Amino acid sequence: MSKEIEKMHVAVLAGGPGSEREVSMASAKGVVGALEGKVGKVTLVDVKDSNFELPTDTDIGFNVIHGTYGEDGGLQAEMEKRGIPYTGAREISSRIAFDKVDSKKAFIDAGVVTPASAVINLKSGTENPIGLPCVVKPPREGSSVGVHLVHTEEEWAVAIDDAGKYSDDILVEQLITGKELTVGILGDEVFPIVHIQPRSGFYDISNKYPWMTGDGGTDYFCPADLEKSITERVQREALKAHQSLGIEVYSRADILLQGADNEPFVLEVNTIPGMTESSLLPKAAQAAGIDYASLCLKIIKLSLNFA
Repeated sequence: MSKEIEKMHVAVLAGGPGSEREVSMASAKGVVGALEGKVGKVTLVDVKDSNFELPTDTDIGFNVIHGTYGEDGGLQAEMEKRGIPYTGAREISSRIAFDKVDSKKAFIDAGVVTPASAVINLKSGTENPIGLPCVVKPPREGSSVGVHLVHTEEEWAVAIDDAGKYSDDILVEQLITGKELTVGILGDEVFPIVHIQPRSGFYDISNKYPWMTGDGGTDYFCPADLEKSITERVQREALKAHQSLGIEVYSRADILLQGADNEPFVLEVNTIPGMTESSLLPKAAQAAGIDYASLCLKIIKLSLNFA
């Protein structure tokens, strides 16, 4: 596309039908505010399903739909069907990254360090294939929805019951303990590491979004206070994970740094990470010298290379 970004009409695609709708709308408001005055026109489009309407003169869709539809390849397929450019990962890489089972296979094939895991189908039984302690996850949800840290048989029963609300097939992972880290990637640039420190429990939806749930809370440190060699190792593993999934444009990899060995275990890679001004990717970009508005513009510019 030859049109200058400064003259484009950007439709910020937000909402979606999934459990992260409210978070997506918060991201969208931030992106709209950041782009106003920097592009020709910005319009927020509330997407509930594939029948959403775009302004007729839309030049590019800025996707901030977290989770279902926005991150699983559905929106990407629809935008390609309509022949309209959009930001972020394409359909195939989005689908693979969103599915925790498929992404786990890709990590293993690429030699990415990731927790041992197994998949159970609840229609065939609920026997624990990993043993305790473990982590129970619905394979195709984001923001730690339905995720449980399990230490007892009683917790196992509760976790399976809750995760089963989202899917019949459940991912069961080895429980890794250590520092919770996240690493943003934009193009070929790996951002400074963010250390995530929940004030209680683990980094679940309450601790991620206390403004939404009314409880919880988390402290963030960026750049993370790590030795240089460990920092470089974590960033390499994040980039390897990003590349193993074939992700275009940008992502954010979630990593656990295990105990005294400082072994980085990749949990997952998010193709549509939170984009409020205080979200983790913008925090990391700021630490790299990229302000919020510039980050949004860079995402558009890099995405147009795949249009």
